[in-house]
Amino acid sequence: MSEPLAERMRPRTLDDYIGQKHLVGEGAVLRKMIDSGHISSFILWGPPGVGKTTLAQIIANKLETPFYTLSAVTSGVKDVREVIDRAQKSRFFNSASPILFIDEIHRFSKSQQDSLLGAVERGTVTLIGATTENPSFEVIRPLLSRCQIYVLKPLEKDDLLQLLHRALTHDPLLSQRKVRLEQTGAILRYSGGDARKLLNILQLVVEAAEDDDKEVVITDAVVEEKLQQNPLAYDKDGEMHYDIISAFIKSIRGSDPDAALYWMARMIEGGEDPQFIARRLVISAAEDVGLANPNALLLANAAFDAVMKIGWPEGRIPLAEAVVYLASSPKSNSAYLGIGAAQRLVRETGNEPVPLHLRNAPTQLMAQLGYSDGYKYAHDFPGHFVVQQFMPDTLTDRRLWHPQHSPSEEKLYQYMLRCWGDRFEEKQ
Repeated sequence: MSEPLAERMRPRTLDDYIGQKHLVGEGAVLRKMIDSGHISSFILWGPPGVGKTTLAQIIANKLETPFYTLSAVTSGVKDVREVIDRAQKSRFFNSASPILFIDEIHRFSKSQQDSLLGAVERGTVTLIGATTENPSFEVIRPLLSRCQIYVLKPLEKDDLLQLLHRALTHDPLLSQRKVRLEQTGAILRYSGGDARKLLNILQLVVEAAEDDDKEVVITDAVVEEKLQQNPLAYDKDGEMHYDIISAFIKSIRGSDPDAALYWMARMIEGGEDPQFIARRLVISAAEDVGLANPNALLLANAAFDAVMKIGWPEGRIPLAEAVVYLASSPKSNSAYLGIGAAQRLVRETGNEPVPLHLRNAPTQLMAQLGYSDGYKYAHDFPGHFVVQQFMPDTLTDRRLWHPQHSPSEEKLYQYMLRCWGDRFEEKQ
């Protein structure tokens, strides 16, 4: 069995390394350090699949100095001390310090990190750590003070496309296959800026093709089909169950309390679990009544609690009360549509970074990186509101919640207009 595509495509030199131009591009800090051959201790902080381990291996290939690797998942204090002892013995007079690379350094305990401290202070080893967690919280302060922190970012769309095309043209196995990238939206979206995940998806889709000689056409639909984890399974003998619950919910949505009571009675007489009915009422209160009458959700939750407390058959009474109240309430699905629009936007745009001024800065390192700089505390301003940016930089003009026509939502809308002005004005 061949090794995974992501491993086959792992870059060996900086020229093949994709992404992180702010660190390894021409004239960037890590590029200069690597080209000079003089490496100081540092920690690479970033999400999975953005090149932390690869960068460490490139350094190992480039520099003529001993290179030791430990995984924080499998190594203990004894392993750390043994590596430090070997590093000390391998170092010649005036030679560069051996490099110790520790993957997932955030998983090291305080005692394990303490065992590293002396060797890093004395220059016995040059430490390179990799972490997906904030080093401000996961790395002890004495060790943190002796390491530079370099932040790696999720790969951008152009980086991922470059990686895809390189895999299709340079990989010894894929380059022998006929593969056509007709659409890339889904594969980019599911990868989430993670190179390893991207290549794993590509390998999965290509290897799923039955005929090696037939062209593999990659579309969004193909990718989504191959990645489907939990397809809904319906019991053919339970079709009536789903038809009746559908009629029940649609009767509430359509403001017909008589029909809603009838369909609930059908479920009760058929032996339906009362908790199932109660859960559906909570969902309907949020989805279909929503902000037109926010009390509906409170009443539905109260009905659910009452069923749990008083049992059956008396529990049918608070359920009936909730059904009539929901069916006869004004309706709005603006919150339901809003979260749907927000999820679609996230799928389309991926993991946009949180603006720096919205991030907390409980540590000195985070403050130096600009976290929380410029944030305005709303309660310090008249009316407890001040205009500032809360969406990611690339999405500042996007509207997701659109109020609907009901007295309750009209009040919310007017407040938003007073706060945000034209930004919240509904376009006709």
